[in-house]
Amino acid sequence: MNRDEIKQRIEENAFLPAFEQLYGTKKEVLTAQKERYRKAIERFTELYPQREELSVFSAPGRTEIGGNHTDHQHGCVLAAAVQLDAIAVVSFHEEGVIRIYSEGYGSFAVELSDLSVQNNEKGSKAIVRGIISRFAEMGVKVGGFDAYTTSDVLAGSGISSSAAFETLIGTIIDRHYNEDRAGAVEIAKIGQYAENVYFGKKCGLMDQMASSVGGLVFIDFADTEKPVIEPFSFDFEQAGYCICVTDTGGNHVNLTPDYVAVRSEMEEVAAQFGKEYLRQISEEEFYKELPKLRKSCSARAVLRAAHFFGDNRRAREEAEALRAGDRETFLSLVQESGDSSANLLQNLYSTSAPKEQGISLGIMVSKRILGKKGAVRVHGGGFAGTIQAFVPLEMTDTYVRELERIFGNGSCYVFRIRPVGGVEVTAGV
Repeated sequence: MNRDEIKQRIEENAFLPAFEQLYGTKKEVLTAQKERYRKAIERFTELYPQREELSVFSAPGRTEIGGNHTDHQHGCVLAAAVQLDAIAVVSFHEEGVIRIYSEGYGSFAVELSDLSVQNNEKGSKAIVRGIISRFAEMGVKVGGFDAYTTSDVLAGSGISSSAAFETLIGTIIDRHYNEDRAGAVEIAKIGQYAENVYFGKKCGLMDQMASSVGGLVFIDFADTEKPVIEPFSFDFEQAGYCICVTDTGGNHVNLTPDYVAVRSEMEEVAAQFGKEYLRQISEEEFYKELPKLRKSCSARAVLRAAHFFGDNRRAREEAEALRAGDRETFLSLVQESGDSSANLLQNLYSTSAPKEQGISLGIMVSKRILGKKGAVRVHGGGFAGTIQAFVPLEMTDTYVRELERIFGNGSCYVFRIRPVGGVEVTAGV
């Protein structure tokens, strides 16, 4: 669509159905999104004035609801896409290069003539090169495009800005150059591949899958090539609760060794059984061999393995409780998961910076506010960053006000579940 026509259609509210699907029906939110998209198109025009034909894409952040550090052990997770997203204004061409300007991060270009791993290349450029490489291996011929991206999935916020960006790029390529043949599940796997191989981060698949598939999903990663994905719906607001995620701050820069240690210690336990990862071992077998494991592994590794078995089971039980409309059981399981992360997984703070305990502080404050109502837990990778709380609607204002009094204005997000993953945003949809 011509850029002037897109701007006109946005002003005429032709994009309103799409915006309502992605962001909800609150008038102030829709007005803000309308202005956000208009500004994005104007910024694209400033950067690439020669480009006339434009397309617009969106990919959501995600919230982890159940299964903390279970995905990388081929376990089960419960996750949901949320209304915060990354958007891209794109113009396609056949110049053999992808140029991207990301608001807040600047510009980079990837030449399609060289898709090999660049050892010194990091960040978004490495991710894009990895995604293109995977599509090329699938036989997809990517011509090129210019793009401007902007995101309210803040980096380090625990909502997975990286997965949103990976889903965004994957969706752009699959939609335009592959006629949507890869689909949401494969796009998620392509994003993980790029992050693992080109960026060098050994992440699991939950973040990408929740962002790409959208909605509320239970995922069983027993076979990561063919994960079992069970989408279902549950209206938290109708049940009387909202999902609040609070950024408690903390520095993520030096936390990579902490994240790596969780995975490596779990796999250290699995190796005692001659296996690669914990999902290949039964919970009963694990507990039967505790005396031997105490001698061959560190106590922390054993405790982290115990967390995996408990949270892997709880993720499925949480999904079953939501399907049955049993909110009390669900909230009890969430609280059990939070206690397990604190006591067994031990990812509320880094042992390298024991005085930085924002997550622990946030959980303490949340429990004081909520009492026996709702539930709270660490959210995402942990060690610094975010907590998640399920808050009764009548307590939402009080909860947000108190958490932001402590952690700063804008630190507490109230989420709605977004029903779709990565999409092209079009008028009349």
